[in-house]
Formats: sequence, structure tokens, C-alpha cells
Amino acid sequence: MNTLTFNPLAARLSFDTDNMWVELRDGRQLGVPLAYFPRLLGAGKKQLENYIISGGGTGLHWDELDEDISVKSLLLGIGDRTRYAAQSHKKVS
Repeated sequence: MNTLTFNPLAARLSFDTDNMWVELRDGRQLGVPLAYFPRLLGAGKKQLENYIISGGGTGLHWDELDEDISVKSLLLGIGDRTRYAAQSHKKVS
């Protein structure tokens, strides 16, 4: 039986020109290119810094930008899936 759990929790965020840095509660730090999330890439510094860590650390939320990101998805390398959802709703001619 495997009792290993995968539940990364965010403690804080910071940003540089190209990346979002997620500090996890276990001490790891994850750098994620802003290019993975077009809403964040196009945001100003004040907008980026106006985030909420939700779900006890499981999610990241920007109300003004209408952006929600799962911390677990970040560790799995999953970027913005909005464009894929929009493409899947297009009709095929």
C-alpha cells in the first residue's frame, strides 16, 4: 500500500519579468513562465500582486484578472487550459 500523498500547498508568490515564483509550504520554490498564463503575462505589477491563496494553499486566484490556478497542476506542468476548452467547443466544418 502506498501512503504517499501529493498535496502541494502554496505559501506565497513573487514575480519577476518573465516568471511567477511559487513558494511551497514544504520549502520548495517553483518557477513558472508567465507565458503559460496569458492573463498573467498581460497584467501589470499591481494586478499580479493582487492575488489570493485559496483552499488552504491549493489554489491561486486573481479576481480582477479572472484567473484561477491549481498548485498541483503547476507541479504537473499544466498551463492555461482555457484556450483548449474554447477550441474543443468549435464546430468542425
